[in-house]
Amino acid sequence: MHSHIKSLVLMKDKRILFVSSEVTPYLPETELSSTAFNVAKQAHSRGVQTRIFMPRFGVINERRHQLHEVIRLSGMNLIINDMDMPLIIKVASIPKERMQVYFIDNDEYFKRKATYSNEDDKLFEDNDERMIFFAKGVVETVKKLNWSPDIIHVHGWMASLLPLYLREYYAEEPLFSESKIVTSLYNNGFDGELDNELANKVRFDKVSDQEATVFESPNHANILKSAIRNSDAVVKGSAILPDEIEDFIAKSDTQVLEFQSEENLTEAYLEFYKENVLELSE
Repeated sequence: MHSHIKSLVLMKDKRILFVSSEVTPYLPETELSSTAFNVAKQAHSRGVQTRIFMPRFGVINERRHQLHEVIRLSGMNLIINDMDMPLIIKVASIPKERMQVYFIDNDEYFKRKATYSNEDDKLFEDNDERMIFFAKGVVETVKKLNWSPDIIHVHGWMASLLPLYLREYYAEEPLFSESKIVTSLYNNGFDGELDNELANKVRFDKVSDQEATVFESPNHANILKSAIRNSDAVVKGSAILPDEIEDFIAKSDTQVLEFQSEENLTEAYLEFYKENVLELSE
């Protein structure tokens, strides 16, 4: 027990950036949305400095959740596959928690009233570009906030290009030179593949061939493999993961936190951050 308490004390004032494709209460409760929220909330309540980023999906009720645009952070253009896409940043506060959630928005990518697929359950054809936009949007906003995280914790496949972009596209960015990357893996995949140009779109962003090749078949497993390979540590966010992913984790030399039940979630995550992630030397 004492080691728990020590870990938690030592985590105070550390900075953790949580980047999730889903967060409650803004989207329906799923294993992903509630884990991302609960870990951030509990870390925050223990004195960890937190920031949460998620996409501003069109299904989020802006009035009810009191989202408002942050003019000083908005107005940048991100280049996605050689097109200028305006970045809009919105923010909301989680009631009672004094915790801020930042939303990455763009009319082209996020206005539609759905998350990942249309009413016929077909994946949106631009999900790959939405992922790239989300990854770049998070980094550019954190740069504007001039906030250097000790840990960046990624949840959900829509957020899973972030580790790759931090390692390759933003490799020279001093704000993240000390940041450790943790990816949580969930069993919330999708069938089929994203746009088959994804590999070329990340190559356009100067991602090495070696790292881009996995996206030649842009299915759920390969997106997660890229995230695992570019993370310092991974967390099993679901009790059961696809065999292909379990095998890939077993072969990689990354730090792993096994699946945790809800009652030990916070202690286990904070201890893992402290003992396994922050201790990693470059």
